[in-house]
Amino acid sequence: MPSLPLDDENLPLFTVGQVSQMLEIQQAFLRRLDRLGVVSPDRSEGNQRRYTRREVTVVRYVVDLVDEGMTLAAVRRVLELEAIVHDLMAERDALRAAVAERDAPLAERDAQLARLSAEPPGRRGSAPSPEPRGR
Repeated sequence: MPSLPLDDENLPLFTVGQVSQMLEIQQAFLRRLDRLGVVSPDRSEGNQRRYTRREVTVVRYVVDLVDEGMTLAAVRRVLELEAIVHDLMAERDALRAAVAERDAPLAERDAQLARLSAEPPGRRGSAPSPEPRGR
């Protein structure tokens, strides 16, 4: 089944007026967010702003932060820091995966050593040697 345009959160679908109505905010506030670089909506052929679902979510988050008393400069910094944290977490996960991949043979070796250490001495890899008989 083909995907719908609404399924793509990065497709610029919403006008300034639509976002303004959805979030119950002034259109001037949206234009200011664009000027400050908080969001960067695409432009239509007629040079009208078009917002994606992801950008609408960011604007809603910004509105919540502003309602809590943050300035737009502070909000922009919060968004920048959140992006840095996201990138660092992705880097950490990639490094963990690389270390796990590198250490996999060591873990297998350690498991094999543990199994061999648990076996009785005469059973390691060969048949037990006969016990000497006393006369």
